[in-house]
Amino acid sequence: MEQDRYPDGVLVVGFPTGAFQANCYVVAADTGQDCVIIDPGQDAEQGIEKALREHRLDPVAVLATHGHFDHVFAAQTVADAHTIPVYIQPEDRVLLSDPLRGLGPQLAAVFAGQVSMREPRDVVELTEGTLRVAGFEFTVDHAPGHTPGSVIYRVTSDEGGQVAFTGDVLFAGSIGRTDLPGGDPEVMQRSLKEKVLTLSDDTVVLPGHMGATTIGKERASNPFLPS
Repeated sequence: MEQDRYPDGVLVVGFPTGAFQANCYVVAADTGQDCVIIDPGQDAEQGIEKALREHRLDPVAVLATHGHFDHVFAAQTVADAHTIPVYIQPEDRVLLSDPLRGLGPQLAAVFAGQVSMREPRDVVELTEGTLRVAGFEFTVDHAPGHTPGSVIYRVTSDEGGQVAFTGDVLFAGSIGRTDLPGGDPEVMQRSLKEKVLTLSDDTVVLPGHMGATTIGKERASNPFLPS
C-alpha cells in the first residue's frame, strides 16, 4: 500500500485492485479525520479497511470516476457496510447494477456469470461543479469519452497545490480506451483538450491505472493528447 501527500494537506493512500489493477484511493486531509474512497474495485475491501484502521479515518462517501466494474465492483459492499453514499455521474449509474453493459461482446462473454453487482442503498448523482465532502471542496469535471459518465475529481490544498483523480481519462503516457460501449474517440479528445490540458503543469495526476504523473509531464510527452 502506498501512502503520500499530494500536495501537503491531502493524505492519499492508494493501491491497485483486482485483475485489471485499477487504483483505489483513500483520501483525507490528515490522519484521524473524515475520508472519501475513490474507485473501490475488485477485492478492494481489505485494503480500504487497512487504510481506515492505520490512519484512524472515518469514511463518509464513495466517489466513482466512472462505472466500469473494475473501478466500482466493491462500491456497494463498502458503501452499505459504512452506511455512506456512492457518488456517480448519472450516465454511468446503470453500470452499478448491470456491469456487463459497459463491456464489448468479447469481454462480456468472458465475464458473463462471474460479475454480479447490485446498486448501493444510497446513490447520489453527480453534477459538474463543486462537491463538498470530507472537509474538501472537490471540483467535478464531466469528461466523457471513455464512458459517457466519466468524471475527474480535483482538489486543491490550503497551500495551493492541486491533485486530479483522472480515472480512465488520463494515464501516465496514455489515455483511456474508447472502443467499449459508450466510448467515443472524438468526445475523448474534446474532454482531454477542455478538461485536462487546461490544468496547470504542476497538477499531480492520480490515474485509474498505473502510477502517478503530472499534467506537465503528460503535456510534454503523452502522444495521445491533442495538440
